[in-house]
Amino acid sequence: MERIVGTVVRGLRAPIIKEGDKIAEIISNTILKASNIEDFSIKDKDIVGITESVVARAQGNYANIEDIEKDIHSKFGEDTIGVIFPILSRNRFAICLRGIAKGAKKIVLMFRFPSDEVGNSLVSINELDEKNINPWTDTLTEKEFRNYFGYNKHIFTGIDYIDYYKSLIEEYGTECEIIFSNDPKTILRYTENVLACDIHTRFRTKKILKENGGNKI
Repeated sequence: MERIVGTVVRGLRAPIIKEGDKIAEIISNTILKASNIEDFSIKDKDIVGITESVVARAQGNYANIEDIEKDIHSKFGEDTIGVIFPILSRNRFAICLRGIAKGAKKIVLMFRFPSDEVGNSLVSINELDEKNINPWTDTLTEKEFRNYFGYNKHIFTGIDYIDYYKSLIEEYGTECEIIFSNDPKTILRYTENVLACDIHTRFRTKKILKENGGNKI
């Protein structure tokens, strides 16, 4: 029989997973129930994908804010910490940032611009052109960024992530300074102790920092 349809992907809604739940049983039942209700067949070579967060929740294998706080303090002590290249996310990095802030006295938060590594934009490329700003060579303070571009809310979440992240840090009584640069070495003007928060390029970032005088990276 000629094959006409390519890959078909279905998102299945499982019950809320809690620690200790029998995840294999829940997933199997969810697939069978969905197959029956939606009238699709399960065939050899079909693939079931399960998010790591669901597995972690069932295993109780995750860090809470207090765990992150202790880890940060054990690594950096009372030192000022450069927290560089975070993604802009309420439900991912923002939670980690709370724990980081609890474990620190002062944070210098350095954003990539015009966008983070997954494409969330702080400012448009057109605005950079209009202001004659080169994101590969120029470094901006928070005040300079605001003077040039004002306040920009994320197109989907409606959040100004600069203010949001700063407020999360200061909520724990931690001093916060914000800068904007795409060069990892910039942070070394502020502190030699750095937490590299980029995902795909973190090993390169750490290498550059260590080769240019970084202390605790």
